[in-house]
This record gives sequence, C-alpha cells and structure tokens, in this order.
Amino acid sequence: MAPGGNRGWLLRLVIAFGFAQGAVSMARPAVSYRALALGADERAVGVIAGVYALLPLFAAVPLGRRTDHGRCAPLLPVGVVLISGGCALSGLAGSLWTMALWSGVMGLGHLCFVIGAQSLVARQSAPHEQDRNFGHFTIGASLGQLVGPIAAGALIGADMARTSALALLVAGAGGAVALTSLWRIERPGDLKSRTEQGARVPVRGILRARGVPAGILISLAVLSATDILTAYLPVVGEHRGIDPAVIGLLLSLRAAATIACRLVLTPLLRLLGRTVLLTVTCLLAGLLCAGVALPVPVWALALILAVLGFCLGVGQPLSMTTVVQAAPAEARSTALALRLTGNRLGQVAAPAAAGLIAGVAGVAAPFVMLGALLFLSSGVALRTPARPGEEASARREQREGAGVRARRRVK
Repeated sequence: MAPGGNRGWLLRLVIAFGFAQGAVSMARPAVSYRALALGADERAVGVIAGVYALLPLFAAVPLGRRTDHGRCAPLLPVGVVLISGGCALSGLAGSLWTMALWSGVMGLGHLCFVIGAQSLVARQSAPHEQDRNFGHFTIGASLGQLVGPIAAGALIGADMARTSALALLVAGAGGAVALTSLWRIERPGDLKSRTEQGARVPVRGILRARGVPAGILISLAVLSATDILTAYLPVVGEHRGIDPAVIGLLLSLRAAATIACRLVLTPLLRLLGRTVLLTVTCLLAGLLCAGVALPVPVWALALILAVLGFCLGVGQPLSMTTVVQAAPAEARSTALALRLTGNRLGQVAAPAAAGLIAGVAGVAAPFVMLGALLFLSSGVALRTPARPGEEASARREQREGAGVRARRRVK
C-alpha cells in the first residue's frame, strides 16, 4: 500500500482504537472506585494509577526497535488481548496489590497497541498527510475516552465494590471487540527490507534531532493532564459530593471537546500555524487545569473541562507528527516509542506525585501541579519550529539566494 493511497485501513484502525481506548477509559475510573471500595486512600490510588505505566516504561523502546525492523500489525491484537485481560482480571482482583498488577498488564497492552498503530500511520501516510492522519487516528482515542467514562458512571452505583467489578468485566469484553477491525490492516508489501531500512540509529542520536525532545515533553504534559483527570476526578467528586454518573459525564464532555478539536485541526493549523497553536493551547490548558482545583459548581466545572478538552486535543497528534518528521527515517518507530516512554514516565511520576501532593495538600492540589507542567510545555512549544527541519531549509535557501546574487554581481 503506497503512502497516501486508500485510507480504509485508517478507518478500521480508528474503530479498533476506539474500542481499545474505550475499554481503558472505562477501566481507569472503575479501578479508582474499586480501589476506594477496598480501602485505598488517595496515595494508594496514585500508586495504582502509576503502576499502569510502569511496565510500558521499560518495554517501549525495545518494541519500537522491533517495529522499525518488522511489521506493525502483530502488536495490535497482542495489545488488545492484554488490555481486555487486564481489565477483566482487575475486576476479579480482591486486593490492592493484585489490582496494581493487572493495571500494569492493561498498561502494557495499551502500549503495544499504540506503538503498532502509530507506526502504521507513520509508515502508510505521505508526509503532507501526517498531521491529518494522526489527527484522525487520535479521534479513535477520544471516542473511547468519550464513551468509556459514561459507561463506567452508568454501571457504578452505591454498592461500589460489586458495581466497579462489573464495570471492569464489561470493559474487558468491550475491548475485545477491537479484534474484529484488525484483519489484514497492514500489507506485507509495505515492509522494507533490512538493507533498505539502514543501520540502527542510537537512541542518543534520535534524541538529539531537533524537535524530538520538544515533542516528547509536550506529549508527556498533555497525557499526564488527561491521565490525572481520569484517575483523580472521581476522588474530587467523592470529596465534593458529586455523583459517579455525573463524573462520568464530565470526563466524557472533556473527550467530546477533544474530538471536536481534532475534527477542525487542519483549518486551525492553516490559520495559526503549528508553533502558535501548540503554545496557546498548552498555556490555556495550564490555566484551566489549575481552575479545576477551585471549588466551583458543577456547571462551571463542566465548562472548564470542555475548554480544557479542546486545548488538550491539539498536543497529541501534533507531537506525533513533530517526532516522526524530526527523527531519521529508519528510526521513526523507535522515536515514537521514545515519545511513548516519555508519556509513561509521566504516567508513573505524575500520579505518584499527585498522590503525595493530595495526601499532604488535598485532592485538588495535583491539578495545580499539572498547570505548572503545561506552562512549561507551552514555553518549549514556543521555541519549536513549525515543522522540524524548516530552519535548516530556510538557511539553505538563504545560502542559495546569496549565491545567485553574488553571481549576478560578478556578471
């Protein structure tokens, strides 16, 4: 399949990602509620949320290396099986330690799926289509984030231990549906030979490429915000007396705003450009995250989360394109894996820090921490070229223009 050809594979990938992400987004708040029912405090919830990212933290780069020199598609069904198994077994777990273990399995499955899927989009998209195709791909994640919390909120009731377990079992079954969209999603002819792929690029060389570190930091900040919102908004709701069903609707409202953002991403890029769009949305998201810490009424919290969701919708697809276009062609999957490693590092450190801060300063304090992280990412985005390589291209054009003018003067 030539890059830029038939995009039926992209639609099927979006559908599969929607079901896989829906299972995870349904399971994450359900895990928090089940942990609370089993006697967990805010710190324990933060540790369990962090374990979700612990296994992927060490697995991302090896999986990326394998994908650079192999097929992307086999990682997708493996990821779905691990996600579904992790969800279901979390529902059957009877202790916080076993819940943390199966949460880690769920996180590893999500990593496998995402590395395979992102590499597939990078490999099967022409360069000028990558912003659009990554934007459409992440709509699958947003659809899952929209439906998952609503489903969790609808199932979780007063008997929190029993109903949260039921929600986790349903999430496992729903995630397995993703397998139906993955049949022959990658053609063997798309794989380059090892000779064509070239030598393995060192990780240090990938990280030195202009645009890769910025893409990693922006993605880390945006995903940490999304992750802590999902894990800690139920805790905020418990402290403020907000019903779990309402919390589910609020999380889904945030996801719906993210979908809306990605549907209009291309015109926004044409209007503002990559640098301005990333900078403004990260800055505004930082302010809004801090706003979640305020004791506002539910309608104001809904408004904050809607605008926050729109702003957070920009960072993930554009950071993918930034990393892919900045990295060497023969190491794009590894570069995407490094980006995911940064994400998982944030998912380990941010919930752990959030749990510590919440235990000392209250459950709203982690959102202030997220605001500071997003402010930092907005400063990084401001210093990032609109497209990696543009500065070098501009300098080359300037040199060529100076040469032409010099020749004209000689003549």
